[in-house]
Amino acid sequence: MRLTRYTDYALRTLIYLGLNESRVSSIAEIARAYGISESHLTKVVHQLGRIGLVQTTRGRGGGLRLARPPAEIVVGAVVRQTEEDLALVECFANGACAITPSCRLRKALGEALAAFLEVLDRYTLADLLAEGAAPDLAFLLGLPAPGVIAPPTIEATAPVPPERGR
Repeated sequence: MRLTRYTDYALRTLIYLGLNESRVSSIAEIARAYGISESHLTKVVHQLGRIGLVQTTRGRGGGLRLARPPAEIVVGAVVRQTEEDLALVECFANGACAITPSCRLRKALGEALAAFLEVLDRYTLADLLAEGAAPDLAFLLGLPAPGVIAPPTIEATAPVPPERGR
């Protein structure tokens, strides 16, 4: 089974937001962290918002955050909601195969798909962000380690020039 890039981006976005729960993130920031297309990610985030996994806020100070705790986001459910077509072979989609009435491959592949999704249903976003993985994931994405407050930016610490004319 090969997941689409769309589902891959959805899962990566959820991981990023799960590592960064203390603040809102932007689509541009997530796209930059993963080196992926911002326009494609926008479509993914839109769907994640529609299905209730991501909360989006527009405007100044806006951005994205998880709409639910990571322990309530089941990986198998995300895959089912973001994959357009889970049909492994053509006969799954429309039965347009000459041997469909006697074929046992369809049954075997159906069982394999069910087993694949059953395993993914055992994992939540919280499992993917478990203690050992979270610091490494955060480091690889350029985020502060979970539980660590990010240092202020250069702009925030730069001295403020005196006002002129006073």
